[in-house]
Amino acid sequence: KYELYSMDWDLKEELRDCLVAAAPYGGPIALLRNPWRKEKPASARPVLEIYSASGVPLASLLWKSGPVVSLGWSAEEELLCVQEDGVVLVYGLHGDFRRHFSMGNEVLQNRVLDARIFHTEFGSGVAILTGAHRFTLSANVGDLKLRRMPEVPGLQSAPSCWTAVCQDRVAHILLAVGPDLYLLDHAACSAVTPPGLAPGVSSFLQMAVSFTYRHLALFTDTGYIWMGTVSLKEKLCEFNCNIRAPPKQMVWCSRPRSKEKAVVVAWERRLMVVGDAPESIQFVLDEDSYLVPELDGVRVFSRSTHEFLHEVPVASEEIFKIASMAPGALLLEAQKEYEKESQKADEYLREIQELGQLPQAVQQCIEAAGHEHWPDMQKSLLRAASFGKCFLDRFPPDSFVRMCQDLRVLNAVRDYHIGIPLTYTQYKQLTIQVLLDRLVLRRLYPLAIQICEYLRLPEVQGVSRILAHWACYKVQQKDVSDEDVARAINQKLGDTPGVSYSDIAARAYGCGRTELAIKLLEYEPRSGEQVPLLLKMKRSKLALSKAIESGDTDLVFTVLLHLKNELNRGDFFMTLRNQPMALSLYRQFCKHQELETLKDLYNQDDNHQELGSFHIRASYAAEERIEGRVAALQTAADAFYKAKNEFAAKATEDQMRLLRLQRRLEDELGGRFLDLSLHDTVTTLILSGQNKRAEQLARDFRIPDKRLWWLKLTALADLEDWEELEKFSKSKKSPIGYLPFVEICMKQHNKYEAKKYASRVGPEQKVKALLLVGDVAQAADVAIEHRSEAEMSLVLSHCTGATDGATADKIQRARAQAQKK
Repeated sequence: KYELYSMDWDLKEELRDCLVAAAPYGGPIALLRNPWRKEKPASARPVLEIYSASGVPLASLLWKSGPVVSLGWSAEEELLCVQEDGVVLVYGLHGDFRRHFSMGNEVLQNRVLDARIFHTEFGSGVAILTGAHRFTLSANVGDLKLRRMPEVPGLQSAPSCWTAVCQDRVAHILLAVGPDLYLLDHAACSAVTPPGLAPGVSSFLQMAVSFTYRHLALFTDTGYIWMGTVSLKEKLCEFNCNIRAPPKQMVWCSRPRSKEKAVVVAWERRLMVVGDAPESIQFVLDEDSYLVPELDGVRVFSRSTHEFLHEVPVASEEIFKIASMAPGALLLEAQKEYEKESQKADEYLREIQELGQLPQAVQQCIEAAGHEHWPDMQKSLLRAASFGKCFLDRFPPDSFVRMCQDLRVLNAVRDYHIGIPLTYTQYKQLTIQVLLDRLVLRRLYPLAIQICEYLRLPEVQGVSRILAHWACYKVQQKDVSDEDVARAINQKLGDTPGVSYSDIAARAYGCGRTELAIKLLEYEPRSGEQVPLLLKMKRSKLALSKAIESGDTDLVFTVLLHLKNELNRGDFFMTLRNQPMALSLYRQFCKHQELETLKDLYNQDDNHQELGSFHIRASYAAEERIEGRVAALQTAADAFYKAKNEFAAKATEDQMRLLRLQRRLEDELGGRFLDLSLHDTVTTLILSGQNKRAEQLARDFRIPDKRLWWLKLTALADLEDWEELEKFSKSKKSPIGYLPFVEICMKQHNKYEAKKYASRVGPEQKVKALLLVGDVAQAADVAIEHRSEAEMSLVLSHCTGATDGATADKIQRARAQAQKK
């Protein structure tokens, strides 16, 4: 047992008159003077005080709520205050109120008799004993799910003792009623019996669960302490302390993976450590004390001192026990003699080396240094380890360097002004990240940053994260102007990676500092983070500007839809007029989703051209009746005239005439004409044998002769009406020539008809026409007659070996003669 701190707190009350809660892992201490005790009437409102483990005040607040039954700390170092009405108030380390929750209506009606705060793998839990002698618990206050435990048969009064235990990742209640023990799970109440319990027990006075929830201790009215597994299936040992008075506290004291199991029992002025040894270790308590179970021991604090009671680690025992010949002990002596410049150092060193235990000696000294609380002893052991390393060729330095770093961090946080008395074992279990979180929680930002820099942690995990927490705290200081706070944060953070200005701005907004939040968002480089918060702050127009600057269309659409719901229609349209990009994007959206809104936008802007296009699309998309479509087209034509686009207006009017004509054709001829193009309408009439109507339609809509001849030629060929085609070709001189007739006939695989038109083809296209009908010889004659090199080459390309050999020779001779001339 060694002293951690001499407590300088100025307590106005004895600990026995207060509700006390101390957090594990060197955590804070909360005190609430209990004015609700019947034997001591309250003279004033109680004060809730929070201290560090060294007694440095962290917070003090006047308690204005209802009577408190129990206090306890969560794993996140939040103080849980369980009231008599079943409401649990949650406070931060500095006395700031966080939230509250209720343990249910049944607890409210029957009041709270007793409560326990416990820890599981899922978080921190609360167990309640009500005035109806029923239990209610929640295994995780962060995700509140209340479980009403089964009723204990025949329970008419409060149990003599009870606790929450964890088995198979499920929270249970273990309680004692006279000589009987009951285990409550979510389904049933089971009577359990500890194996090997001494006879004559008529009542259990106290019970304690180990820090890891694996072991259980029971104090009986016969003065026996039974120790076993929490499942009550295995007994570890039993000890007779010869004291029948119920203890004030009973807690476990054992190191992880240690074979020695011990329980610490406290009475008014006596502290007893018992285990499977026949004797106990006893300490006299000079004043009222409180026990705090830890992972590897027990903290004991009173008005004046704060001590740590623990099992001596194996390495420390090996080195420091009297007349020890362990390699670590010899190495420590060798180093001390070396500092005295004594030759004994060489003798000790040789002795270790002869046994081949120098690596073991170095490792023992390093390990023992980690378990020492006082820096002078740590240095002495580390010097011995460093001395031993000099005589080893291949001793890896990692463990030595890591221990030096860890001890430097531990000594920093153990300082009286910091007040976190972590042991090396607790530090390794807690991890450096959680320790940094706890320093941030205490607002010890400079120390946290120094530790990060010393350990060279990645910025995102270390310095950046701490600076972000500092900034979130800074925005809560309402006595500093928004401008000064924003400038200070930016100067400190700059472009530090991993820091989100939007998160800091959100905290500022949560504190009611909207203008500060907007200033901080100016430093946020990611528009995707800026815009949602600006919308939340009802700064939609600024959000729209930021979204447009980002170039992210999805972000702009998000803001537009938000603005549409927030503003009335007129203001919304006016906002869009000042933002051309947003207006363009909103039009695209309306084209697919809200056509009527699109029409309103065009009307407001007097955009007659787009309005005309809108009515044309609407005439096809929305209207089924011909009258409605014509009316929509008429509206479009009027809009085009207003836009001074006469071509579009005339084209729209022509479409209206065509629609009316198509309806009349359908009524008179049957078949489908509606929605066909002008060309398709003419073609359909020709295919139906309505040549005169087709020609009349062509005249009405001024279809050029060339186009009409092409349409009629294609239609008659498709019908294979060769006689009509021949009449048509002779009706007047063809404006398209006669080569198209040859091509169309050959396309229909009718060489006979094609030859009729080949003879009528003009001289410039004659060769091509003859080649199309396969008359290579005549094509050659024409080409020679024309003396055209290009035509002769074309004919040659169509000549095939045996059949056209004479023709090819003829062309070659003609070429030769042409070259001689």
